[in-house]
Amino acid sequence: MEINDLLEGNHVIADFRTSSKKQALQQLSKTLAESFGIDARDTFAALMERERLGSTGVGRGVAIPHARIAGVDHIAGLFARLCQPIDFDSIDDRPVDLVFLLLAPEEAGADHLKALARVSRLLRDDAMCDRLRTASDAAAIYALLSQPASAAA
Repeated sequence: MEINDLLEGNHVIADFRTSSKKQALQQLSKTLAESFGIDARDTFAALMERERLGSTGVGRGVAIPHARIAGVDHIAGLFARLCQPIDFDSIDDRPVDLVFLLLAPEEAGADHLKALARVSRLLRDDAMCDRLRTASDAAAIYALLSQPASAAA
């Protein structure tokens, strides 16, 4: 599974403005829910429910919020580079400035986990995160994210 299987070019935000984790999840869930034609409130509620289980702030300024949602027919993502880092209750207590949100169909058990693993591997790479943080615009970010796994390293 490659990132471009999960992410479309129009689902990359280069300069996302938000002031809190809750606000970020509200705004991002609204954007992705609209593209699926599903209820943004339900999407936000599912993401917040997942956050109650434990923060999806995985460390080094990265968060990977995710949820399984009724009405979603395929796994899809939305990437946002924040203008200002925010507190995300991350495991390392560092603020987050890179967010890769994933939504999956309710029945996408193994595929959902594969998608999470792929995103996690990509964003665990400090050099990749540095390139994402300094990329000039959304198109440049998408180009970095959509490189095949062997080329991204």
